[in-house]
Amino acid sequence: MAGKVKVIVLRTAGTNCDLETVFAFKAFGAEVDNVHINKLLHQEIHLEDYHIMAIPGGFTYGDDIESGRILANEINLHLKKEVAQFIAKKKLIIGICNGFQVLVKAGILPGNDNDDNIQNATLTNNDSGKFEDRWTHLLVEGKGPWFQGLKKVVFFPVAHAEGKFIPKDESVLASIEKNNQIAFRYCDEENTLAGYPNNPNGSIKNIAGITDKTGLILGLMPHPERHFLFTQHPFWTRLEKHETYGDGAKIFENGVVYARENLL
Repeated sequence: MAGKVKVIVLRTAGTNCDLETVFAFKAFGAEVDNVHINKLLHQEIHLEDYHIMAIPGGFTYGDDIESGRILANEINLHLKKEVAQFIAKKKLIIGICNGFQVLVKAGILPGNDNDDNIQNATLTNNDSGKFEDRWTHLLVEGKGPWFQGLKKVVFFPVAHAEGKFIPKDESVLASIEKNNQIAFRYCDEENTLAGYPNNPNGSIKNIAGITDKTGLILGLMPHPERHFLFTQHPFWTRLEKHETYGDGAKIFENGVVYARENLL
């Protein structure tokens, strides 16, 4: 697979952030395919041909059962072997918003010692009881390639009704913390963990995103692809220093750099 880093952006009915995700990876030189899941299910293309899999935000299948559940079931029922092989080869996976919900409900995140895709956490209804569409400050705590060079605190928007992260029990939470799997926590402008509206959904321990134990699989509710360009910052005209990229760009750049250096 010499040549360019290859990214598959996996979409289905209801996905609506796929083009932004494609744009973000392409900006750093990746070759990106925006692929409907049916092409994988019908073996028209193969997951093994890619270095990074991204599951973007949206409302897959209209969230008719619960957010991310149907796509998670499709992955586990029809693509479990392919995804397991993808992970075993230390390739990268990122799930954003609905994509994070998919990874959690498929049991891929936070993962467990048996690799048996048992769901050990969920993302459920916001405490506010409504769809939350706002910008959030996030403390960066993640370990692994996705986080290299990120600011201590980043500024990403959220847009979800079911973003409250809840681990299955205290032992799962303890394991996530012990293994440094917390990627981002919601905070206020002073970089202090705080409640609503800074924590827009009531997530336990202000958790906004997690990784697996390796740090190669990342899921987060806020949208880094929506603060990819500096001018997407809601107050960009008032900021003294103007740049090309926003806080989210580094995540996508890091993914491409890791793949280029380790997977080609």
